[in-house]
Amino acid sequence: MEGWNDQVAVIVAGAAGALLLVSFVWLGVLSSKLSKLKKAHSRLIGDTGVSNMEEVMGVIHGRMSELERKQIDQDQTMEQHERRLASMKGRIGVHRFNAFSDSGSDLSFSVAFINEAQDGVVITGIHGREQTFLYAKPIDKGQSAYMLTPEEKTAISLAMQKE
Repeated sequence: MEGWNDQVAVIVAGAAGALLLVSFVWLGVLSSKLSKLKKAHSRLIGDTGVSNMEEVMGVIHGRMSELERKQIDQDQTMEQHERRLASMKGRIGVHRFNAFSDSGSDLSFSVAFINEAQDGVVITGIHGREQTFLYAKPIDKGQSAYMLTPEEKTAISLAMQKE
């Protein structure tokens, strides 16, 4: 019976050794996975200065909310600037002409200063030998309360063609 106990003891010792070997291999695998997880956690946490994941998410959420507010403010500011630029008298058309067919040259002119909505002013200078007359007419949506001359209409048309 003693032999039997020796054999059982050897088998038990062999099984324990195999189990120990498997445990060491498993420990190595888990250590490797834990190391990778720590690196991923470090990359995720970054330089936030907090170690708790809920706090990190709170900080990130706060920063995202701040960025969204800034984006909304910038969009509103951009819209204001676009409206202001559209209302500026940025389109200019110049038409020179000879007001008196019997004398002179193209010394008379019409200049239109208008915006995208065709609002602005047209200024006409009629140059004669002895005097020059200047006329200014307001423009509202391409029309004026005053009669527009063909030269003034040409100047307005030239200004609207510009981008």
